[in-house]
Amino acid sequence: MPAFTVQKRSRIGRARLGTLTTPHGTVHTPAYVIVATHAQVRTLSPHDLKKTGTRLVISNTYHLWNRAQKSYGVVRRRLGISMPTMTDSGGFQVFSLGAAHEHGVGKVLKRGHQRKMDRPKFSHVRITEKGVHFTVNGEKRFLSPESSIATQQRLGADIMFAFDECTSPLHPLNYTRTSLARTHRWAVRCLNAHTKKDQMLYGIIQGGRFKRLRAQSAKTIGAMDFEGFGIGGSFGKDEMRATLAAVIKHLPDNKPRHLLGIGTVTDIFDAVEAGVDTFDCVIPTREARHGKLYTDHGPVDIRKTKFATDTRRLLASNAIFGRLHRLFRTHNPKAGRLATMHNVRWFNLLLERIRAALADGSYHSFKRKFLTSFLRP
Repeated sequence: MPAFTVQKRSRIGRARLGTLTTPHGTVHTPAYVIVATHAQVRTLSPHDLKKTGTRLVISNTYHLWNRAQKSYGVVRRRLGISMPTMTDSGGFQVFSLGAAHEHGVGKVLKRGHQRKMDRPKFSHVRITEKGVHFTVNGEKRFLSPESSIATQQRLGADIMFAFDECTSPLHPLNYTRTSLARTHRWAVRCLNAHTKKDQMLYGIIQGGRFKRLRAQSAKTIGAMDFEGFGIGGSFGKDEMRATLAAVIKHLPDNKPRHLLGIGTVTDIFDAVEAGVDTFDCVIPTREARHGKLYTDHGPVDIRKTKFATDTRRLLASNAIFGRLHRLFRTHNPKAGRLATMHNVRWFNLLLERIRAALADGSYHSFKRKFLTSFLRP
């Protein structure tokens, strides 16, 4: 049976070392979860993915819907490699295909952002108590708490998430409060629909940008019989730490916590210190495909001329920077593969170093030296 064990607690905030045991392997936490939207990490083969040291991936229930209806275990077959897997619930698409269109905003609200009035104000979703109706490119789909869980069970993930509504950072208090109450009712339905006990089910904490609602959600979801918890929804640019502080103190200490869709370098340190065990983000893969390469001295644009003769070695593939520069400049599809392998390996290595620093008590020193180098002007 899946299990989570806290191995060591740090003196740094609520940071902790743990092991997340699943039927397909053990994950040492804190850990970065690599996004494999269609049960594949874009540009990478199973062999490539293995070389990056990835131990946990998350796939998209909404986008794998049709495949799930045809057969069981789609995620692991498409990955082509046996490793622990997560699937989201489809709740983020309620936002991305709905309020994101209406409000012209992402899940993280930037400073000074206003509703983009020049955007068409339409939504591809209609939310009811029973569930959510999607209409995209003429295709209609209905997703409910029950069908989300059934789909995730068919996908074969080791860790699933309850179906929820991810609200917009521009939603007002009254709307967010109403949505949150519905999400809590949906959480009960998800628990009732969960029949495969070798798959862990996480409840999701919502509440938007309102700390009082976040705390309320943490208390309500935390009291339910979930095996772990996801912290989802929208954030303001400078609100993540305050949100985590408002949430995590109300969650059971012996269960894992996952931060959904957040994973910049500074976010990683903040999340770890707040007591988050895992987090996922598209940054390592998406930015790699556009030539942004992560190094300990900060990210670089490998497409710039100054890297044409750079002989430093890429992580995971051992190719040189100069070769990757030429591949990007000639639009060679191999460029995305090599850059993605490097970035994914770099983020996984960063978490390995964080775990080692927490284990031997050198975290403060490691963080100071690392961020001084990474964030240098």
